[in-house]
Amino acid sequence: MAQSADIVIVGGGLAGASAAVMLGRADLDVMLIDPYDPPRPDFRCEKLDPSQVRLLRRMGLAGLVLPAATHNRELWVARLGRLADKMAIDQYGILYQPLVRAVRQGIPPRVRCLRGTVAAIALSEDEQTVSLVDGEVVTARLVVLANGLNRALRSSLGIECRTISANHSITIGFDVVPRSSARFPFDSLTYYGERPQDRTAYLTLFRLGTVMRANLMTYRDMDDPWLKAIREEPEAALASLMPRLGRLIGPYAIQGPVRVRPADLYVAANFEQPGLVLVGDAFATSCPAAGTGTNKVLSDVERLCAVHVPRWMETPGMSAGKLASFYADPEKRATDLYSSRAAFALKARSLADGPLGYAGGYSRYLGRLAKGTARRWLRRLAALSQQASRLSWRRRPARAER
Repeated sequence: MAQSADIVIVGGGLAGASAAVMLGRADLDVMLIDPYDPPRPDFRCEKLDPSQVRLLRRMGLAGLVLPAATHNRELWVARLGRLADKMAIDQYGILYQPLVRAVRQGIPPRVRCLRGTVAAIALSEDEQTVSLVDGEVVTARLVVLANGLNRALRSSLGIECRTISANHSITIGFDVVPRSSARFPFDSLTYYGERPQDRTAYLTLFRLGTVMRANLMTYRDMDDPWLKAIREEPEAALASLMPRLGRLIGPYAIQGPVRVRPADLYVAANFEQPGLVLVGDAFATSCPAAGTGTNKVLSDVERLCAVHVPRWMETPGMSAGKLASFYADPEKRATDLYSSRAAFALKARSLADGPLGYAGGYSRYLGRLAKGTARRWLRRLAALSQQASRLSWRRRPARAER
């Protein structure tokens, strides 16, 4: 006998697990289907910036995620071996597997979690049929497809992936340790590429548990010899790319495996179908270098679960026209557009060669340096003002007793 639910979520990664938490809290009849428990390790989101922390708070997920993450309170910004700015920041480091695990721990007990792999989905305006590889069948009013980069299921439904930019960027992840001290003098660091011909946007270092994690954002072909070098001799390869980095952070070593992840930018086509809605990477991918992927996923889930699904459930049927309100949501569209523009703008800026490219790089550095200098002077003036206030208070004569 087939099981049934109002809503079936296919995929239990960040998007699917977040949707299960929000919809479960809304007392809807929800089933989450995913083949992995616990979630698999994956080289994806490893850092949450302030905008993503704000989204987590808005969705009611911050209390689940932030205790499992490492809080970074100060960010250094540098280029060409020179520190341009130090600024306070509300940033968290967390690997993808513990991130998803933390969100899953918040799924309400009323949400049924089914471990399995979806083989096929049959759609209609009234009832959806989800068939699993093991023969299990689940029916639902609505299917939320949150299975990330897995194209097979979408392809079986006639949903195409329209490539916007193949191999748009490559993210490289590894751990870094200092050679001559117990720890680095910063919580997190953004170090921009030194030369356009190095095809690098930036290196970001941030505390993650007891280690300093590194994400290097580059624009290269997968057969580039440098990618082979970074896997086999990572310290020498990084030093060739950023020779002045050691001047700023001191001698360092790279530990553990070096992971390489290419990213294609694509968007779904022919997705306007009854009974089915796509969220996160199932709908469109983003560039990790632009740092907008987690924003896109969380924004999709927040708008879908807080705004659209409750409205859809109030009336019968799940026609394609009814579900189109999610894809037309102004906040979702603005987030998607910003993500796409940021991906291409960062790549163009990072690869700009010649006099204009170099001038642009130096002008951005000088602009950041000016902001950093102003920030330091403001902190000094505030400290001097506080000191003067304390001295004035101490010198104030005591009031005569009446």
